Amino acid sequence: MAEGFREDFEVAVVGGGPVGAAAALGLADAGRRVALIERCQPQIEVGALGMDLRTLALSPASQALLADLGLWSALKPTPYRSMQVWEERGTAAIRFEASDVDRTELGWMQENGPLAQAAWQRLGEHSNVELIVGEAPSAVEPQPDAVAIDVGDRRLRAALLIGADGAQSRVREQLGVKAQAQDTRQVALVSVVQATEGHGGTAWQRFLHDGPLALLPGCDERTAALVWSQSPSAAARRLDMEESAFCAELTRQSEACVGEICALDRRLTFPLVQSVAASFNPHPRVLLIGDAARVVHLMAGLGLNLGFEDVSGLLRTAQGALDPGAPGLWRTFARRRKARAQAMVRMLAALQGFYGLKQPAAQWLRNAGVRLVNDFAPLKRQIIIEAMGLGPLAGRLS
Repeated sequence: MAEGFREDFEVAVVGGGPVGAAAALGLADAGRRVALIERCQPQIEVGALGMDLRTLALSPASQALLADLGLWSALKPTPYRSMQVWEERGTAAIRFEASDVDRTELGWMQENGPLAQAAWQRLGEHSNVELIVGEAPSAVEPQPDAVAIDVGDRRLRAALLIGADGAQSRVREQLGVKAQAQDTRQVALVSVVQATEGHGGTAWQRFLHDGPLALLPGCDERTAALVWSQSPSAAARRLDMEESAFCAELTRQSEACVGEICALDRRLTFPLVQSVAASFNPHPRVLLIGDAARVVHLMAGLGLNLGFEDVSGLLRTAQGALDPGAPGLWRTFARRRKARAQAMVRMLAALQGFYGLKQPAAQWLRNAGVRLVNDFAPLKRQIIIEAMGLGPLAGRLS
């Protein structure tokens, strides 16, 4: 164990990404003394087309949280008013409109860098927050009345430890908490593109033979974020393509929904794995949130929004608690969040499998279902409300 001065905090948050930063800010705003532990302070990374390759989809529920935390006014998000989903072998499409639920937007696209910068600026100025940057915890030791955390040559003590340190969570690993992983047999190829016609305020998603292709509104009308889920072999082939050939293939595979793709930033790939931690509350004084708790497929853009749901529920549960790590305080919260995570993982796995079926009967069934949803306004309205994080399912399990 590290030797050094023992320091006490009400809450220690490990992980300074969007979810961890939001949790730390919300708790600090509520008067809690918070330590935020992060190996590297987030940096703004602007690509060749003037946009961060890491682009986040934000639901109205997430927007409300960011507004409550005083972050929304510092951002310049791109709203999208509609979403269109169709498939390579299909004859029908479904289109969701903000006007279907009496709103002016379905959600927003936000670059990761400016969000991180806004959050860390507030954290650095907050009198209730201490930023501990440059080291990851080397040991985590839950105790009856606190959690001891070794960081460098310091030993910290906190009434509650929150692990928000991503899919490869050190907190989860040090506590021996398993995560049940489900390999999707896909990788995501991401980039930023420019097109001749533009996105028109619409998020476009087309289900291809080996995975969904999404073109999402970027920082200006002609710029779009590309998220293309596909087989590893297809991704390797497309990484090696010349830019002009890749742009031509992307134009063809997207059916030129944003016009001809005429420029491309660098291409990145990463494996797509879904996972759910065995426990979101493995000790009365330890919580796992965000990707440390669950990772879901990118196809619906739910990952960050589920993490922000964690934060909203966490802040409600902590409100008024004299001891933020009191035994039993987090039991119901953790059970509900795990149930929501499991439901999302099952739903996305089923959706991936359903669109992967190539039999004519499956194709007919998909097209019939798409037409039914598109034509049945009450069902479509409820799907939109739940996707925005404003429906009864999201509320009941947060």
